[in-house]
Amino acid sequence: MLFLKRGVSPAVTPGVLPEVLALLLLTFPLLQGLAVHLHSFLTGSYIPGTHSIALVGCLNEHIARDIARAIMDKKLAACVNILPKSSALYFWKGELEESTEILLLVKTRTSKIGELSSYVRSIHPFEIPEIISLPIEQGNPLYLRWMEESVPRD
Repeated sequence: MLFLKRGVSPAVTPGVLPEVLALLLLTFPLLQGLAVHLHSFLTGSYIPGTHSIALVGCLNEHIARDIARAIMDKKLAACVNILPKSSALYFWKGELEESTEILLLVKTRTSKIGELSSYVRSIHPFEIPEIISLPIEQGNPLYLRWMEESVPRD
């Protein structure tokens, strides 16, 4: 232990303090993440953002069902909801377009979003398919646990 005399400042190597502060700032997210996971493990609580909902737009119900079934066959989701027709307005190649589409709500692990997105792009008929994900912050703990059990880990 270092004892300081009154009126005497400790010797600090120039440049060390900024490096220590930078190291602390860089490792904080990692340490915070580990603490959250440890707390979740010990208490059984849900970690916000562990699961996500991906939105996938489809041209019609037939394509939507085919994509939904393919996602489920690959075990990339716990559940896929097929929502009925909705109207969409969007710009495509500089022109305002209007169409109807079927929307898939794909419930999965956040860690599967990259694989899910790549797979859907490979089977989707659109040149640039809509695949957007949103993290699930909270929900019914029993449902979230069911999702955890339904989608295999990476």
